[in-house]
Amino acid sequence: MFYELTDGIELTDEQREFVALARDFARNEIRPRAREVDEADTEAPMDLWYKAAEVGLTSYMLPAEYGGGGVTDLVTQCLVQEELCHGDIGIANFLTSSSFFADPILELGTEEQKKKWITPLTGSEPPVTSVAVTEPGVGSDAAGLQTRAVRDGDHYVLNGVKTWISNAPLSQYFVVFATVDPSKRARGVTAFLVERDREGVTVGAPMKKYGQRGTLNAEVFLENVRVPVENRLGEEGKGFYGLMRTFDASRILIGAAATGLSRAILEDAVQYAKERTQFGKPIIEHQAVAFRLADMAAKTDISHLVTMRAARLFDAGKPVTAASAIAKVVASENTTWVANAGLLTHGGWGYSREFMVEKWLRDAKLEELEEGTSDIQRLIISRSLAK
Repeated sequence: MFYELTDGIELTDEQREFVALARDFARNEIRPRAREVDEADTEAPMDLWYKAAEVGLTSYMLPAEYGGGGVTDLVTQCLVQEELCHGDIGIANFLTSSSFFADPILELGTEEQKKKWITPLTGSEPPVTSVAVTEPGVGSDAAGLQTRAVRDGDHYVLNGVKTWISNAPLSQYFVVFATVDPSKRARGVTAFLVERDREGVTVGAPMKKYGQRGTLNAEVFLENVRVPVENRLGEEGKGFYGLMRTFDASRILIGAAATGLSRAILEDAVQYAKERTQFGKPIIEHQAVAFRLADMAAKTDISHLVTMRAARLFDAGKPVTAASAIAKVVASENTTWVANAGLLTHGGWGYSREFMVEKWLRDAKLEELEEGTSDIQRLIISRSLAK
């Protein structure tokens, strides 16, 4: 069974080609490796990184003028992300992480910076990169960053600790968000491009995680790291704007990722319910199971619809912060519900590693936590209602 979502909008030929490419790669390359990567725990699938790069899936979302695939509209990016995450959400998030690094550069950087830092991401062996925002004592409050950037002539000196940084154990380059003045909160936040081999940069061991182990996370320590002024993105105090714009896009992509995972769980549950018999008939014919599957389908559909609405608003240049938050909170909480329902459909067997659903339940929970928890998203939405 293949459960394909649609919101009634006809796709272009180019969109269909990219969706087909992502679907085939997810089916043939990602899904067969999902359990292996999960059990490896802290080993990234670098062979898949290079395979994805060969077919353009690590750089399809980067502008053509820097060598990328030129798919810069968020609608198509969401369609592709959904397909890749249908294969495995942790691996897919790793394979498409170049866009997260590139977004603040595209938003804040000079033309020279864009050519220098984005072009290498589009080659056949691209570097792995990271965005370093989260801190041990700050979490989702990006305006309250404590990592300091102090101007010293033609350099800045960076000191601080970042945590839960995706790709950090593998990354060659980081976009580091720091503050030039903590008392200014958002108006002090500034972004810097930092090479891993700069003196004073240290990366901790990969964290052992509950789920989504295809993407590695670690702490990053910055001790008197001297960064030239030309590595600053935009003016002092402009980093928060670039970060929020990046989050507007990335939270919508999280909605697409969560939808792809929900689809995988739903398809698996339907197939199992057709094959498993109880009381003399397939369990899909039992009303409780049938109704649960119907709810899983409805929640998956809703996730897709709110995500694509937000993506279209983003592409149209409309205010999208609230719509982005809605897409993330709805899709992330729906995928956790769907995963729980999928496990219940499998009964006690779902708790066994014989089936993928126990892994998918672990993977799903992260979507409610990353890039602003569900509570943060509700706060964003409520503030928009109060205006």
